[in-house]
Amino acid sequence: MDQVNAARDVIVSGDTALGIEFGSTRIKAVLIGPDQQPLATGGFEWQSKLVDGKWTYDDDAIWAGLRAAYADLAANVSATHGVALERVGAFGISAMMHGYLAFDKAGSLLVPFRTWQNTITGEAAGVLTALFQHNIPQRWSVAHLYQAILGDEAHVADIDFLATLAVYVHWRLTGERVAGVGDASGMFPIDTTSGAFDQAMLAQFDDLVADKGYPWKTADILPAVLPAGRPAGALTAEGARLLDPTGMLQPGAVAAPPEGDAGTGMVATNSVARRTANVSAGTSIFAMVVLEGPLKQLHEQIDLVTTPAGDLVAMAHCNNGTVDLNAWVSLFGQVGAALGAQVDANALFETLYRAALEGDADGGGMLAYNYLAGEHVTGLEAGRPLFVRTPASTFTLANFMRTHLFSSLGALRVGMDVLLKDEGVQLDSMFAHGGLFKTKGVAQGFLAAAMDTPVSVGDLAGEGGAWGMALLASFVRAGGGDLAAWLATEVFAGAEVETMTPVQADVEGFDTFMERYRAGLVIERTAVDSL
Repeated sequence: MDQVNAARDVIVSGDTALGIEFGSTRIKAVLIGPDQQPLATGGFEWQSKLVDGKWTYDDDAIWAGLRAAYADLAANVSATHGVALERVGAFGISAMMHGYLAFDKAGSLLVPFRTWQNTITGEAAGVLTALFQHNIPQRWSVAHLYQAILGDEAHVADIDFLATLAVYVHWRLTGERVAGVGDASGMFPIDTTSGAFDQAMLAQFDDLVADKGYPWKTADILPAVLPAGRPAGALTAEGARLLDPTGMLQPGAVAAPPEGDAGTGMVATNSVARRTANVSAGTSIFAMVVLEGPLKQLHEQIDLVTTPAGDLVAMAHCNNGTVDLNAWVSLFGQVGAALGAQVDANALFETLYRAALEGDADGGGMLAYNYLAGEHVTGLEAGRPLFVRTPASTFTLANFMRTHLFSSLGALRVGMDVLLKDEGVQLDSMFAHGGLFKTKGVAQGFLAAAMDTPVSVGDLAGEGGAWGMALLASFVRAGGGDLAAWLATEVFAGAEVETMTPVQADVEGFDTFMERYRAGLVIERTAVDSL
């Protein structure tokens, strides 16, 4: 049977898995077959809105966006394979983690969705971090809940269910009030031994708010927690109509536990096993490190979440990634245009990034900060992009580009030093993805030097988080088990990756740059105060 007919038969029979992920700017759907590879994709652009000082997405926009992404997928199935999409074998919903969606007993949304983007819970996050002795970032659901309590918001007494975006959509499609453990770990701390919310901390929270007299206990308003591979209900007739109002899609698909985008990113990069890590570099830059056990002490620079299988993950998240670097590349492009040279954007990045390979190991004694926004890892509440050199600096294009590429990794190195040096965390592998690493052998090598760890790149991420969610849905159909082993044997066995090991001269050069970077933070703070 040829591949075209085989794909049609797979789609018609429903031997497929569907993953849908709500990103911050795009809702994406991916349909995969038994070989775990995409058969079709769909998408829809959307964006949050600032309403009454809070970042939100309208409830209507959630459902309109879901339907539009699915409709685009179904249209692509029809156009590519010549058959209608009437059934899928399994499905899963993932979304931006954290945030606050509170519902009453009738299932009505009590206040507009408060997304992870909001930084309005500083007081609550501080109190809870001290109470639990567990870092509670501002974006976590429990921080939003406690901030609402501190603000005496009337709706809190009426809460019957507290959800993330993925949990909410899953609930409407299946009727099940459940969360994948990775997504749940961004709501409230997880006990990785039991795989459930930490019972001692739940009791502490209940004691903390006891004087309010609320009619609920915290455990009762949170979703049940499920690991990857465990069935999480099935698509109901009502859910099928929500997803596909045309009535074409049939109910019955088994559901995977809804997950957060951090978890699906780990799945899509084959980074769920202990002692593995992945680094994602875009507008922000962050590393997810799968731990062998608990950290020795509390670190407010490090978020603790879990993989979709429930293993503890340390997340070093930095607000500032490649935006400032991209701005400098754009400026050089403008110079070229002014001189009459029309340079392809990819060629421009390639040329400038490769120039950095010719620079001095430490960047020639220069310094840059890529802080357009504040950076909590280094204690900055706001940012001012800076480039600084001394009369003794070697001011060349190669060193300029090397310095800015180093700068894009600087805050991440500060966070990772907490794990690799202070905590002694051991890594066997690190996978890097994102636009920063598209120019072969440049940022990849610098990251290897920054972390003194081998770094791999390759076409593992496929269609991104939506593909990762589709894989988790397929894993449920496969009966679950060991997620890391299943990914290694069934998904990534033939994947091609290229690994760079640290070059000692570059390691020493990056260390020298970081001494300058840490010492110069006072300059950045002064700029924030003065400009």
